[in-house]
Amino acid sequence: MQEPAEVFEDRTDAGRRLAERLDRFAGREDVVVLALPRGGVPVAVEIARRIRAPLDLMVVRKLGVPGQEELAMGAIASGGVRVLNEEVIAQLSIPEEEIARAANEEERELERRERAYRGDRPTADVAGRTVILVDDGIATGSTVRAAVQALRVQGAARIVVATPTAPAETCDRLAREVDEVICLTTPEPFFAISLSYREFPQLADDEVRELIQGAEAPPAAGRA
Repeated sequence: MQEPAEVFEDRTDAGRRLAERLDRFAGREDVVVLALPRGGVPVAVEIARRIRAPLDLMVVRKLGVPGQEELAMGAIASGGVRVLNEEVIAQLSIPEEEIARAANEEERELERRERAYRGDRPTADVAGRTVILVDDGIATGSTVRAAVQALRVQGAARIVVATPTAPAETCDRLAREVDEVICLTTPEPFFAISLSYREFPQLADDEVRELIQGAEAPPAAGRA
């Protein structure tokens, strides 16, 4: 399988290169960087560090259709947000009890991840702010779209999706749903996110926690 034309050494390298495209956000008090764990965290750390913005997590869990779990009927996200795909639910006549069962199951996993990653730290307040939403790569975009919907519910004023690699068609779709998409590479054909990296290890929960705790990003003025 042919290697993409541009390959990142690792997520840190990708984050540093991506951060260079975000310099115009440096020092702004209304900006917050949110990472999609696990892989988006080391990328986001480099961005938050360069533009001197607060860093936090956006944990998202998809609600899969019973028997077709890859098809999303909704999602839950950090901050107690639940977003439903009413079109899918109506088309497949999914009963409320099935939605509730899936939501309860995924809420347990979301809470586990929140505790593992965040500890006692409160979630970032995104209301009225510009959010830079970061992942280490985007394939179909379903997780990012769920996060975007949750951020809209939470009152984000502007959403910028930033990623090192994604298919061009995914970037085009996302560009219709957010204020801006920044993607460094769009390999064609696009086989897998991992192919855009020379080193692409899986991250453990404790590594995510250490990266978040070690990120040196000042809080926005007026927010504790």
